[in-house]
Formats: sequence, structure tokens, C-alpha cells
Amino acid sequence: MLPLKFLPPLRRSLCSSAVCLSGHNKWSKIKGKKAILDGQKSQIYGKAQRDILVAARNGGSIDPDMNATLAAALKAARAAGVPKDNIERAMNKAGGGKGQGCSLVTYEAARGSVGIIIEVLTDNNVRTLQSVRHILQENGAQFASVAFQFERKGYVKVALDHGDDFNDRVETLVETALEANAEDFEVIESADPAEVEFTCPPNMLAALASAVGVPASRGVLSSELIYTPLQESEPPDEELAASIGELVGELEEDEDTLRVWTTLDS
Repeated sequence: MLPLKFLPPLRRSLCSSAVCLSGHNKWSKIKGKKAILDGQKSQIYGKAQRDILVAARNGGSIDPDMNATLAAALKAARAAGVPKDNIERAMNKAGGGKGQGCSLVTYEAARGSVGIIIEVLTDNNVRTLQSVRHILQENGAQFASVAFQFERKGYVKVALDHGDDFNDRVETLVETALEANAEDFEVIESADPAEVEFTCPPNMLAALASAVGVPASRGVLSSELIYTPLQESEPPDEELAASIGELVGELEEDEDTLRVWTTLDS
């Protein structure tokens, strides 16, 4: 047997362990980044599907040549990299394809003093009801009558290019909208292109969307019926705001969900 002084040093094993640990950490970081990216893609795909379904339902046609809002939703989905299969599934559901007897259902719920309206399009009412109830219960919410806290409004969003005459074009657009019974508007200049949002009585939605589509240089991005709170809520504390945000996020991840509104919406 060799004397201890002739035994090879143990540093190699320590170095080897360090390399393994470093590789493990690197792989963990890669997996973490992939999970984040997958989550972001899922949100993008989910929003695109909801926008397509809402546009098809409110535009009165699943033919994009006859429905400008649907055409805009499809264009936005493709620009966002949504896979063709996902778009086709959304269109198939919008048209009630292959035996899908889809129905529009509205649920009312509350978490504490916060009212929540959930609109779904489903081909299986029992499945969707159970799914929504589970999400609510997991987040400390429950079904409750809250419709009295909201009012129905028409909502139209258009795109407008930036430029030297931007303010003049906004003024023309707003004047056109007011003549078509718009009740309120908001200009979002930080978007590119800029966006202008209008609200109107529900029965004037189609007329307003048609009127503002011409002066808007990029056309109508969205046209739908929405729920808005009757009264402005007091700003919630951070914990409540975060919990409501998580609840809304989980509801929107359900494949049958179209839209979610709360009394915290401004």
C-alpha cells in the first residue's frame, strides 16, 4: 500500500462536484426561463382566442370579409405568432363547428366586496360551471348576485397613426364618434399606433363602430359589449389587488372564458 503522502490529492473530486452543481444551476435557469416564456405564450394565445371569439360573436359573422373586427383580431393573432391550429380551433368554436352547440353563459361572483362578472362560451355547461366554481373557491371567492353593481355598455377601440396632424385627426374622430352617440372616450397616445377607446349605449354599438372605422387610419381594433362598474371603487390595498389579479388571471386561463370584469375596473 502506498503511503498517504503519495495518494493523489482530493481536489479533483471537489472540482468535479462544482462543475456538476454549476451545470445543474444552469439547466435550472434554462428551465425557469422556458417556463416563463411558455406562460407568456399561453397568455398571448389565450387572449388571441378570446378576441377572435368575441369579435365573431359581436360582429355578426365568422367571415372576416364581412366582419372588420374579426379580421383585425385574426391579423393581430397571426402577428403575435399564434399557431394556425389555435386560430382554426377558435374559429371553429366561434362558428359552433362539428356538432359544437356552444352557448353564451354569464356568471356572477364576488370576493369580499369586489363584484365579478364572468362571460363564457361553452359546449358543456356542467364542465364549465364546475371549472369556474373550482377557480373561485381556490381563490376565496364564490358565486353571488352582483349584476346590480354593473351597467352594460358598448365599447369600441380604434387605432390611429401618430403624426404631425395627430391632434387634428383625434378631434375629427371624436366629433364623428359623438355624432354617433358615443358617451365617453380615452386617447392612449403611448401605444403604437395610438389607440382611442369609446363607450356608448349598448344599442348604438354597431352604429358607433361603423362611424369611427373611416376616420381611424388603422381601423377598428375591437367592438363589443362590456360591463362597467356603476360606481368607482376605492383603491384596494395591495394584498386585495394582487389576489383579485390572480383570480382574474386564472379565470381567463380557462379555455371557455371570454371576458372577466370586476368592480375594480376603472
